[in-house]
Amino acid sequence: MEEPSIGWVGLGNAGYPMAACLAKKGHRLLVRDADPTRGIEFVEKYATSRIATSDPDSFQNCDVVITMLPNGTVVNDVLLGANGIAPHLKPGSVVVDTSSSSPFDTRALGLELSRLRVDLVDSPITQEQLHAIDQGGATLMVGADSAEALERVMPILKDMSTHVFPMGGLGAGHTMKTLNNYVSIGSIIALNDALVTGQKLGLDPQTMIDVMNVGTGVNFSTKYSHKNLKSYDTGYQLELLVKDVKIAKDVIAKSGFRTELPALAERYLEDSLKVVEKGADHAESLKSWEQRAGVEIKKTERREGSP
Repeated sequence: MEEPSIGWVGLGNAGYPMAACLAKKGHRLLVRDADPTRGIEFVEKYATSRIATSDPDSFQNCDVVITMLPNGTVVNDVLLGANGIAPHLKPGSVVVDTSSSSPFDTRALGLELSRLRVDLVDSPITQEQLHAIDQGGATLMVGADSAEALERVMPILKDMSTHVFPMGGLGAGHTMKTLNNYVSIGSIIALNDALVTGQKLGLDPQTMIDVMNVGTGVNFSTKYSHKNLKSYDTGYQLELLVKDVKIAKDVIAKSGFRTELPALAERYLEDSLKVVEKGADHAESLKSWEQRAGVEIKKTERREGSP
């Protein structure tokens, strides 16, 4: 078997299906995950792939290394920590970070990697519908300072997504991702407000969702996360949503624009973390709204044709 040319670090809820998109397109991957069983499962399913060892030089022959990790701190540790892989990458290689990270941290990381003659491209993901990434339906927002590095990785990015938007220099992808998440967070908070208020005033919350989905209140949460109330199966954790709102708060503040909404959103979502179990789905934030409102919204049983 030929040596894998693409390294992949992170086979979680998003990383696994996106790596699978590349494997299905014939790319040879060298994969690693903090949970070794995920790598074993992946290579058993995709025979052209191999598992990377835990050695820091295990990706030294890869032209491109893609990271899909929980946050920028983990990305930085994987690349430049005590067992970091970046010092062992060959000059001219490209790291593509698809994680949700601070754009400022991304630019700082890019500077560090440039000293090793390694280019960084940020390419975080979003999606048009729930679980779209499982079928190659990701939307990528891309930032790069090197036009050559971007040109080299563009065919790979297109093979694991449906939409690719170059946004500007390094960090621009993460800036767009942050602001996209911020808008989504606003809709989640407004929806939670509306559902408990509606129930207190005699409306049926599930019917409210149905109305919004054919009206101007439609959003990602009404269409997917809360389409069937309290299904709590989006695969996106509340802890990650809190991380996202913290990044958005920082980005907006550093832009020089003043608004009170990010701090309010952060407080509401951090309060939600206190009433759910660790690893809870982000849609479970509704529980803290129920507590504050003194109501309990009824779970909707799945209806035929629902995702």
